[in-house]
Amino acid sequence: MTMGTLERSAPSMFKQGPSPLSQLVVYSAVALFLMVADVRFQVVEPVRQVVSTVLYPVQWAMVQPMRFFAGGITYFDDLETAQTEARDAQQAMLAMAQRATQSDQLLQENEQLRQLLALRDRVTVPAKAAQVIYDTPDPYTRRVVIDKGQVAGLLAGSPVIDERGVLGQVTRVQPFLSEVRLLVDRDQAIPVLNQRTGERSVAYGDPSSLRSDGMELRFMPSNADVKEGDLLTTSGVDGVYPSGLPVAKVTKVDRRAESAFARIYCEPVARLQGARHVMVLTPMDKVLPDTPHAPEPAAAAKRDDKSASRRSSDVRLPGQKEAKP
Repeated sequence: MTMGTLERSAPSMFKQGPSPLSQLVVYSAVALFLMVADVRFQVVEPVRQVVSTVLYPVQWAMVQPMRFFAGGITYFDDLETAQTEARDAQQAMLAMAQRATQSDQLLQENEQLRQLLALRDRVTVPAKAAQVIYDTPDPYTRRVVIDKGQVAGLLAGSPVIDERGVLGQVTRVQPFLSEVRLLVDRDQAIPVLNQRTGERSVAYGDPSSLRSDGMELRFMPSNADVKEGDLLTTSGVDGVYPSGLPVAKVTKVDRRAESAFARIYCEPVARLQGARHVMVLTPMDKVLPDTPHAPEPAAAAKRDDKSASRRSSDVRLPGQKEAKP
C-alpha cells in the first residue's frame, strides 16, 4: 500500500454538517425564544445594560465628528438666529417689565388667599438638566437618547420638558444613558386639560404616516366644546406629570355625522425636531406626600363593636326604668 493511500483524506460525505435549512430553523427558534423571554421576563436587560455601558465611549466618540461637522455648517445660521432672538428677547423684556409690578401684587394676593383658606403649599418638583445625544434608529418609534441615566439619579417614567412644553417621558434608564419616548409616539399617552373649558381628556400619539409629528384626542364626543387653537396642558391626574405644563394645541376638529366621536388633531408645542437641552422632572408620585392609609380591618371591626354596644346600652325596652347613676 502506497503512502498516498494511507494519507488519503476521508470522503466528503463524512464532512458534511447540518444542512442550511436545519441551521436556519435552529437559529430562528433560538432567536424567537430569546425575544419572547426578553419581552416576558426581561432576561436580557442586564446584558443590555452591560453592553450599553461598554459601548458608551464608542458611541460618544462616533457622535463627536458628526456634531462638529453639523456645528460648523450651522454656525453662521445660528449666529443670525441668535441676534434675531436677542432683539425679540429685549422687546419681550420691555413688555414684561410693565407687567412685573402687577404680577408681584397678584402673587402676594394669591399667597394671602391660600393662607386664609388653609390650602396646601405648591409642590416644587426637582429637575435635572440633560442633553439630547441622538435619535434612536428604530423607524417605527419616536424616541431620543439623553446623556443622563442611573448614575445621575434618573427614574423610569420621569417627564421630560424643554423650553416650550412637554417633550416626552423616560421609558428606559441605563447607567449613563436614558431613552425618552416622545409624545408623538404611537404608544404614548398623556392626560391633558383644555385650558379654555377646563375639560379633561387623554392625548395619544398619532400613528398615521402623514402626521408623524401629530397627536390626537380620542374618545371625545362629537358635541364636545373643542375649537381650533385651544391650548392643552397637563391635568396632573395621573400622578406623573405636574399640572399646568403646555402639551399641544388643537389644529383640526373633524365632526362626522355617522360617528359618535370627533376626530381632534393636535400639534405638540415642544420642539420635537432638533431639541438639544431638556429638563427631566421627578415623577409627582415621588414628590407628593403619602396618602393616609385606611384603618386596619381588625381595628375598624373593634371600633364598630364598641359603637354598637354603646348604642345598645342607650336603648331601653318598654317598661324598663332608666338606671340611676
